[in-house]
Amino acid sequence: MAKFNENFLELKESYLFSEVAKRVSAFQQKEPDRSVIRLGIGDVTLPLGKTVVQAMHSAADEMGKAESFRGYGPEQGYDFLREAVVGHYRSFGVELDTDEIFVSDGAKSDTGNITDLFSKDNTVMIPNPVYPVYVDTNTMNGRNIVFINGTAENDFLPMPDKSIHADIIYICSPNNPTGACYNREQLREWVDYALENDAVILFDSAYECFISDSGLPHSIYEIEGAEKCAVEFCSLSKTAGFTGTRCGYTVVPKAIKSVSGDGRAMSLNKMWNRRQCTKFNGVPYIVQRAAAAVFSEAGMAEAKAMIAHYMENAKIIADTMNDLGIRYTGGINSPYIWFECPFGMDSWQFFDFLLEKAGVVGTPGAGFGENGDKWFRLTAFNNKENTIEAMKRFRSVLQ
Repeated sequence: MAKFNENFLELKESYLFSEVAKRVSAFQQKEPDRSVIRLGIGDVTLPLGKTVVQAMHSAADEMGKAESFRGYGPEQGYDFLREAVVGHYRSFGVELDTDEIFVSDGAKSDTGNITDLFSKDNTVMIPNPVYPVYVDTNTMNGRNIVFINGTAENDFLPMPDKSIHADIIYICSPNNPTGACYNREQLREWVDYALENDAVILFDSAYECFISDSGLPHSIYEIEGAEKCAVEFCSLSKTAGFTGTRCGYTVVPKAIKSVSGDGRAMSLNKMWNRRQCTKFNGVPYIVQRAAAAVFSEAGMAEAKAMIAHYMENAKIIADTMNDLGIRYTGGINSPYIWFECPFGMDSWQFFDFLLEKAGVVGTPGAGFGENGDKWFRLTAFNNKENTIEAMKRFRSVLQ
């Protein structure tokens, strides 16, 4: 009999958002005439920008002509897109080489797949609460995980504990689910910790486009020395509405190196390149042309308009929390509002309460870790009309 990976037995029976979908489906079957407003899963609702769509059309036309048809593309991504990403980083003062950029189908995939490059024996440090993919993928691999506590007292921004050694560190900033964002001084401490411990930071910056505070870093590479210890993941899912189009990019600096047990030099950049060439066929040409259009002047203007729309929704939600005196984080440099559950409820109790009483769907904080058990996440990824209505309903059941 083939032996299965028994680490899967350590996972929760269902993925967080699968359970949310299951409960919403059951409610709609029971109450088919009730309208439901979804402020739960972080999916976007606005369409792709005109510049992006035009680029997709043009690329599709190219694929229909023998002289411009393209088959297999480079697993690392086409140069035109990698160069556009390099230009984007340059806009906030970070210089990268094109061969440090790897185009992917999104940050979720890469934050999980990057674990292929590390030994099972590594200790992984993960904040609690946090995006569940970090925990689940390392659990699948059987790694030792140590959690660091994000709480209201530290603004859900845990800092390094020098008494704990970790080899791999996950950081998400702006954070999913809490919306909290590390400042430069805080990231400086994390980089110093990683360098002192010969650790690698896996830095998820999928929401960097929502940062409006000029004093906050958009990339960990704005911190000197981070290129020696940090891999950065980013996505166009929220930047430009690519949740269904699927395109992101991962930065693996050439300066991150190690030595094997028998003394051979190892480069994380070369290892990731080798891994991608073996296990990944690359992102479709049409999608990459669309992604490159995002970084054009017109494309960025359209993307910023989308972000402004979602952040207006975030303000509507945050204003509601302020009016009701509910403690929360996020909503300023993030599309997420993370708030304390009213009435002393735990997060799944409040999920059912909000769905039953108001027809509003959010995400229970317990799905992001034990520290989220009394907290709840709402997203700004809906239209303004629905967001206003959702908050009207929210007020009616809480006042």
